[in-house]
Amino acid sequence: MNQEEPPSTSADLIRIVESARRLGVEIDEAEALQWLAAMASWRAGDTVAIDSRTGVFGHRVVMLDFSPEELDRYRAIGRIVEIRDRPGIVETALALSGSAAQSKIQTYPGDCDYFERVNIKAESREQACTILAEVMREKVASSAGGPGYQLIEVKFGSYPYEVFRQGRRHRVGAFVSWSAPEAIAGRIQATRPDGTPVTITWAEAAADPGWCKLDWVIVDPLRGQLANASNMLDVTWEAPDGRITPLDGYLDPYFQEVYLEADSIPLFSKIVRQISADAVDEYVARLEGEVRRYLAPPRNYGKAAKRMYNIFRLNGQYQEAAYLRELFDEPATMLYQVWSLIRTLDDAVRTGAGIPAESLLMEVDRLIVAVVEALEGSAEAEIVRDLLRLRTGLTLQGSAGDASAAAEVARGRVLAVVNEFFRERLAALPPIKAYMDRVQA
Repeated sequence: MNQEEPPSTSADLIRIVESARRLGVEIDEAEALQWLAAMASWRAGDTVAIDSRTGVFGHRVVMLDFSPEELDRYRAIGRIVEIRDRPGIVETALALSGSAAQSKIQTYPGDCDYFERVNIKAESREQACTILAEVMREKVASSAGGPGYQLIEVKFGSYPYEVFRQGRRHRVGAFVSWSAPEAIAGRIQATRPDGTPVTITWAEAAADPGWCKLDWVIVDPLRGQLANASNMLDVTWEAPDGRITPLDGYLDPYFQEVYLEADSIPLFSKIVRQISADAVDEYVARLEGEVRRYLAPPRNYGKAAKRMYNIFRLNGQYQEAAYLRELFDEPATMLYQVWSLIRTLDDAVRTGAGIPAESLLMEVDRLIVAVVEALEGSAEAEIVRDLLRLRTGLTLQGSAGDASAAAEVARGRVLAVVNEFFRERLAALPPIKAYMDRVQA
């Protein structure tokens, strides 16, 4: 790409600023112009940037959006969620992903999302799967719960046959979701379609690991507030001849991640060499599939906007990306964080997570204040009323069901407000409206 600022940049930015102002969206023109110039100078052969002061690194486009101000916080949470190395056998590289990796623009991130590359050196694929199963069960056992955190779900393995479990049908090949006690025990109970009871073991699931992900509810060690922390694993098998094979069949690219430790560079470099030359096109195509899904009922325009931002950064639609960057910093998008945190509260209540009651109540109080600051009128009154019901359910023993029901209603109302905010502002910019029409067609 040309390193000089394209002649149309200033004119396009003026149009974007005018459109934003009509919608009440504030844009810092100097900062936006600086970002556009940096994007214009990005070259395909110069894709990785390293912050020598902090040791974090990642794709140059991603690093433009990362702020190191909360790096200590993310590293502290990372110590809870990370998979540890086994010298000579398992090597790992932990990264932030999603809104956590875009902390410069997403002032109100919903969750603490992590992504970890886990490379296993083994004689065979089967042996690599066995080692992965051991590593993940050890992780579950060591981090099932502790001061200020509780593991609530593990995704590991695929169903070898169709089953019904907890009233839901699971097809062959669908991912298996485990509670911490189930993972530690190494078995789950289900029934065949004909009603025959079956037991699926951890070892059976390991034969086809599929999507590997762990989710915790935590009390943020630095902020003292509730958060959902997840770690999605991209697991690869390194054969004795050096060939690297993803165990789920797909090697994730690195267009959304900020790696937290410089010690991870050797593994990162080894994995990146295996990524397809068409990785950008493939990644954009996958994201467009997600945009299409979120623009279909039940719609989630906020999630669609986040994915469109990643698409526009990589396919050269920088002016549209610059507009979306500003949307994520608007006060109304604080409700996106509220929506996510209500779910986290509900998870803590439903799973009986050992989070102190005072922490849960303080979180509800913070959510009420956030809603009051972001809204007014009937929407504010309805959501605050739901949150007060949630708070009452938390204070009364045996009222977990009432609290969960109140949480579900509140989340629905918040999502409706967030959806309308993003829908109106996405559709108001002609290039983005045209893009959404094309994706949905």
